Amino acid sequence: MTVVIGLTGGIASGKSTVSTMLQELGFVIIDADMIARKVVEPGEIAYRQIVEAFGESILLETKEIDRVKLGGIIFHNEDKRKLLNSIVHPAVRKAMIDEKEKYIINGEQLIVLDIPLLFESKLTHLVNKALLIYVNFETQLNRLMKRNDLSEEEARARISSQMPLKDKCKLADEVIDNNGTLEKTRQQLHNLLNKWGIQVRNTDF
Repeated sequence: MTVVIGLTGGIASGKSTVSTMLQELGFVIIDADMIARKVVEPGEIAYRQIVEAFGESILLETKEIDRVKLGGIIFHNEDKRKLLNSIVHPAVRKAMIDEKEKYIINGEQLIVLDIPLLFESKLTHLVNKALLIYVNFETQLNRLMKRNDLSEEEARARISSQMPLKDKCKLADEVIDNNGTLEKTRQQLHNLLNKWGIQVRNTDF
């Protein structure tokens, strides 16, 4: 039987690191951010709906959507942002479900849905287990400042725009504490896979 895991976290929490670990082990990763980019490519239904809603002025010469221009429109206008989300989110959900079903039919033992806004978008119904990658606030702040070369004020603003990780802990089925070393994180992941009865083919893990 296939186990479907919803992998989530917060900015600079290490979700991508754990996603990479799982991918290196040969497990299927369905990345919501990558799908969100695909569904708005020229020719896609969501692309046509966005152009119809926002006009051709948001297009580049290549006919691709100018993300900077569209971002500038929705950033200061909640109604426009909701309109965009009402087009993109259903398209992403459908694509993720279609891909998930394809892998279930193929008999994959583990499918990972990498969804940054798993709880905020109320998408836990798509998964069997919600796995949160957690770090404390100070670790998150320091890693974000270092990674993105941000001031403390800028980093705090970005973190505060998201649901606090401590609140997400209450919603998750399982939590990996990523405050320590990569090896400690890897061991926690290994323990979880064992708990779920998932066979790891890579014995070097």
